[in-house]
This record gives sequence, structure tokens and C-alpha cells, in this order.
Amino acid sequence: MTIQKVMIIGAGQMGSGIAQVCAQAGLDVKLNDISEASYVKGVQTIAQNLSRNVVKGRITEDEKDIILQRLTKSLSIEDAADVDLVIEAAVENMTVKQSIFKQLDDITPQHTILASNTSSLPITEIAAVTKRPEQVIGMHFMNPVPVMKLVEIIRGLATSDEVYNDIEELTKKLEKVPVEVNDFPGFVANRVLMPMINEAIYTLYEGVASKEAIDQVMKLGMNHPMGPLTLADFIGLDTCLYIMETLYEGFGDSKYRPCPLLRKYVKAGWLGKKTGRGFYHYE
Repeated sequence: MTIQKVMIIGAGQMGSGIAQVCAQAGLDVKLNDISEASYVKGVQTIAQNLSRNVVKGRITEDEKDIILQRLTKSLSIEDAADVDLVIEAAVENMTVKQSIFKQLDDITPQHTILASNTSSLPITEIAAVTKRPEQVIGMHFMNPVPVMKLVEIIRGLATSDEVYNDIEELTKKLEKVPVEVNDFPGFVANRVLMPMINEAIYTLYEGVASKEAIDQVMKLGMNHPMGPLTLADFIGLDTCLYIMETLYEGFGDSKYRPCPLLRKYVKAGWLGKKTGRGFYHYE
């Protein structure tokens, strides 16, 4: 199937990034959010990213304008009535995602593929609320989307080979690298990454070293571009906690138990960079 019209649900950090790479690839993109303010902020972020690319000589000003013209505002999920693909990038919550997919199942054409950018939740469970589970798939983009090359493509229990192949080809068109993974909690990226971050938080919690020291060890000793506590702030501590809880519940293994310090920070509203305070302070 040729995918040309796409709706992205959620104009936040992930959704706006996905919308940008889709528009850059020549797709017609409806960027949907329940909040007009969030939509405006998302488009502003895209415009700023593209302006940086103009300054760096990667695209021209005319190309930037053409990319932005491919974006259409959507404040209603009903606007999905004529698209070939929906990529949901809403909050990481199963109840919310199932509600969205149930509505999309009724609104979208029969051929439309329904994808989720979930970072940890089971695709099979999301697909179960639709009458087209064979057309539901996971597309887990990495943050920041315009920069990071990886997309984990997750098959649900019923996902068809045809749908998988269509999404794999689209991912390549977006100039990303598709990697197929199976439908287990956390998939590959977060099943490996989040326990490392959680262990770094335990290391801080137990007084083994300061946050700066922990990050320095991982940056200089393991050649990571940023330390795990800085990365947790960048991801959002609420997101980190939710993913750890998903892993803990999904596997029933105590090694995935979220650190009490992580819970405390989230309860305090110290969610990282987006709130100005997490393990570090931000202006």
C-alpha cells in the first residue's frame, strides 16, 4: 500500500518530531492535538528545527517553507477519516491509548494502518480494542526524533506481514533504520535502558556517589553521550517511572522494581527538564 496521508496524534515532543520527519519525507501530515496551544507549540518547535537546518546548509529556506506547508492543523480525531496511516504519540497510558484506537477504528478507512509510538505498552493489548488487529503495529521512535535514526517496529500478535512490510518501507523513506522486535514489555530499547537508569538512581539513593560522579563514570567509562541521570531528566522522570512499572508488572520480576527515590521525585513534581527540576536544575 502507498502511504501518503498521515495523522500524528499528539503534538508534544515526540509527536511534533514524528510529524517533522514525515513532512520532510514528502508526506501530507495532519498534526492532531486536543489543545490548540499544544499544536501551536509543536509547529513552532518544527519551524525552529527546520530553521537550524537552513542555517547549517542542510535545506534551503524554500524547502523549509514547502515542508511546513505539508502540515495541517487538526483539533478533532474525526479528521482521521481520509488518512492512510495514524501514528499515535499520546501520553504513555494504556487506558488513553485504547480509547484513541477504539475511536480510530470507527473513524478511519478500512485500509488505514494504526500505529502507536508507545515505548513500553503491549501492541497486542492496544490492538485488541479494534476490529482490525492485523493492521495495528508499534513504531517506537527515539527522542529527539529528527536526529535519532532508530525506529523499533513491534508486531502485535495479529499484525500481518503486509502491514509490517509497509511500515518498514515507510521507516526507510523517513531515513530511519527499522529494527523488528517482538511484543514484550519495554521491547528492546527500554527493557535494556530503563533498568540501567533505575540502577543509577539506586546508586544515588544509596549514597554510593553524587549524581555528577555517576554521570561522569558512565560518560567517560562507557562512552555514553550523556549520563543516565541527565538522560532520565531529558526523558521525564514520570515517563521513566511509568515504564519501570510496566516492566515490573509485565514480568513480575523484582529486578524491575522502581527505585523509591524515583517515586519520591515524581510525587514532588520534579519530573526533569520539562518542569525545570529533576536530578538537576534547569532554567
